[in-house]
Amino acid sequence: MRGNRPHAIRGPMTQQIDTSASERLPAHVLVVEDDAVLGLTIEQALLDAGVAQVVLSASTEEALRRLREERPDVIVLDVHLADRDDGWAIAELVRTLGPDSPRIIFSTGAPQDIPENVAALGCTLEKPYDAAVLVDLLRQPRRRGIISRLRGALR
Repeated sequence: MRGNRPHAIRGPMTQQIDTSASERLPAHVLVVEDDAVLGLTIEQALLDAGVAQVVLSASTEEALRRLREERPDVIVLDVHLADRDDGWAIAELVRTLGPDSPRIIFSTGAPQDIPENVAALGCTLEKPYDAAVLVDLLRQPRRRGIISRLRGALR
């Protein structure tokens, strides 16, 4: 089965990524990660998988600036950044953008530290994780609430 997967990519954090389904990936991902090596690894895995635009932010301030300038489809958010230990503040801000706000994927070595009400805003990947897991997660359809579905039906 392994050899039958089209366009499989291998690397230190990317075991097998099927790029044949890249049309289901979000076009624009903001990665908020203060570990430069991890951030670059995630960026490369997402680009290799077919994400059109990946933007890296290493701090809360930079991430907030990026969110004021552009609207990514997904935010991969390290919740324990060096400049602030409450990266979930970014998630709370994103939630205020409404039902069409970016999808949030939390990244942390201590998922138990994320407040329950904030953890409900997105899914959580526990570090260390394989970048292929992130890519597979991005391929899954976003769960949409009733308001978003009604808006989509009315357009």
